[in-house]
Amino acid sequence: MNETRQFALETALSERPLVAILRGITPEEIESVFDALVSAGFKLIEIPLNSPRAWDSIALISKRCPADVVIGAGTVLDPAHAERLAALNAPLLITPNTDPEVIRAGVDHGLAPMIGCMTPSEALAAAKAGATALKLFPAARLGTGYFKDISAILPKGVPVLAVGGIDESNMSEWHAHGIAGFGFGSNLYKPGRRAEEVGTIARGLVTEWQRIRESANHAEQLEREADA
Repeated sequence: MNETRQFALETALSERPLVAILRGITPEEIESVFDALVSAGFKLIEIPLNSPRAWDSIALISKRCPADVVIGAGTVLDPAHAERLAALNAPLLITPNTDPEVIRAGVDHGLAPMIGCMTPSEALAAAKAGATALKLFPAARLGTGYFKDISAILPKGVPVLAVGGIDESNMSEWHAHGIAGFGFGSNLYKPGRRAEEVGTIARGLVTEWQRIRESANHAEQLEREADA
């Protein structure tokens, strides 16, 4: 990963850790949907490899990707895909599971592995292998109580994103329990949804994230003033 993409990734994970998951998108759709997402403020965009001609879509948006946006592949199951992503300057390597071999391949090629996990054992194994971030899936089915129970033993410094069943209605609850960010799938994009509609949904998600962050920052400021 070059310095520009590394800075963009660090900034996104710190300020706007929202991942658009475009499962099922085609090369014919990708450019208009990508532009709508970027215009709405998304900085992290994933194209799952089980989408039609996924590599063609990744190549298309790689050529037009702004410096502050990071793209890559999801549903990565083969370590060999790491080299191909690196060649396309598409640093996100996102998996649905915890496979140390895939993680190490991503690290070796300078990518950012975002690794799917459910149990503490999977999360700790992913962090040990070099994961940049963890993806708690399926988040909504597990619930915030589950995340609260396991968060005490999760590795510090590795952000955890909630994926699966997340939308504007429950982002605040998850954030209050300490989740670092979110991945949005079919509630944001599903095959056949027009780019304009994707953009509208995306703007709503970004607005809600900003509201949550501002509210949390205000509460922290009041707490500091009370302790002063």
